[in-house]
Amino acid sequence: MLRFFALILSLGTATVALAQDEAVTAPGGELRVLDKLTGEVTDLSLQSGETSRLGFLSVTLRQCRYPAVNPSGDAYVEILVTYRDEPTPIFNGWMLASSPALEAMDHPRYDIWALRCMTS
Repeated sequence: MLRFFALILSLGTATVALAQDEAVTAPGGELRVLDKLTGEVTDLSLQSGETSRLGFLSVTLRQCRYPAVNPSGDAYVEILVTYRDEPTPIFNGWMLASSPALEAMDHPRYDIWALRCMTS
């Protein structure tokens, strides 16, 4: 009987944890781009689906998400980055604002980081 109550309690705790991890899709996001050759740092504010050209880069923000319980919390963005209009992207995936090295773009000239989602 004690195991049954422990199971019910653990399932209830897991449900609460899942609800807290729910993400909200934002209308846009902010990225930071570093040109390692010139040392120039540029912040980009993009709406979802919008593309911006910066030097030889073309950056498309596919979507930006953030925790529902903490809108100013950790953002994660899905981006597509191409270089010199080549058909194969140099980066296509998700970046986490709090851990940019977790899924970093590997390019000899440019670095890109996710900063935050735009919530309004």
